[in-house]
Amino acid sequence: MSPPKQKCPRCAKGFECKADSISECQCSTVTLTEKERAFISNTFDGCLCVDCLKEIQAGEDNLKLSR
Repeated sequence: MSPPKQKCPRCAKGFECKADSISECQCSTVTLTEKERAFISNTFDGCLCVDCLKEIQAGEDNLKLSR
């Protein structure tokens, strides 16, 4: 059974979250700072897609709600 599709709360794109098997999840390839993690946690409910995680990781100018 494949993981359920989720909708990214930042960009609304669909993605597969593998939180039950985090080592297989695409988000495990993105290393975020404590400040970036806090921003995500305080701003969004649920997981973000890997593209949004990479945009946030790219710089503070990307610490915003939408693209």
